[in-house]
Amino acid sequence: MPELPEVETIVRGLRGVVVGKRIRRVEVHWARSIAAPDPAEFVARLEGQRVLGLDRRGKYVVGRLEDGFLLAHLGMTGQLVVADAGEGDDCRYLRVALVLEGVRVHFSDVRKLGHLAWVPDAGVALGSLGPEPLSAGFTVEGLAAAAARRRVAIKALLLDQRVLAGVGNIYADEALHGAGIAPWRQACTLRLEEVDALWRAIRGELERAIGNRGTTLRDYRDSAGREGGHRKALRVYGRAGEPCVRCGTPIARMVICGRSSYHCPGCQH
Repeated sequence: MPELPEVETIVRGLRGVVVGKRIRRVEVHWARSIAAPDPAEFVARLEGQRVLGLDRRGKYVVGRLEDGFLLAHLGMTGQLVVADAGEGDDCRYLRVALVLEGVRVHFSDVRKLGHLAWVPDAGVALGSLGPEPLSAGFTVEGLAAAAARRRVAIKALLLDQRVLAGVGNIYADEALHGAGIAPWRQACTLRLEEVDALWRAIRGELERAIGNRGTTLRDYRDSAGREGGHRKALRVYGRAGEPCVRCGTPIARMVICGRSSYHCPGCQH
């Protein structure tokens, strides 16, 4: 599933292409890709509107329109790719096409778990999300307070979008390895120095991943259709049986919250 670095990469790629342009036409090829309102009203709300800005909130692409906001969540396999204005609908998994002045943006989705929505207020629609990990609102003190209240695995806490917006399975594993913390540790058992190390590891890992344009394991592509380059930099995720880059112990895999979790038994405690 695309996480913060992948969505941020897509937003940065789309921003210079779509901002300031008017949406001439909306083509809905799979009605269930529209979360709200109903597909007919969604089309009516978008057509004719100019895109005033493009940002990211958590794992959401947020398009600011003249009236309301366009939200896009990529689910597990969603892609937002720029195509030439004259290009036909040759994408096998094309669900929605946004036809703007001189450019098309294709929303394709193999597993059909992503969605688009028009909402009157993005702040209200996404109000349950926690702080952005790379913002000033994400502090060591805030993370420590959230951890102290929860008797859940620290991996589960990091995946809770109400606690921290945008971090998913890959970067939770990588950050925990960077901080030397086992993913099954109860969040409330972390000492302040461990929380500080984790805070630093989260921010550092996300910044490195953005610099590498995200991680492509299979489906993720940026707005130009290119794979991300961060896979080669992963230290634990997807590396079960391979030696830890820090201590040489074979990386282990276990299941936490129904998700594959990778860690080093030698240096994560």
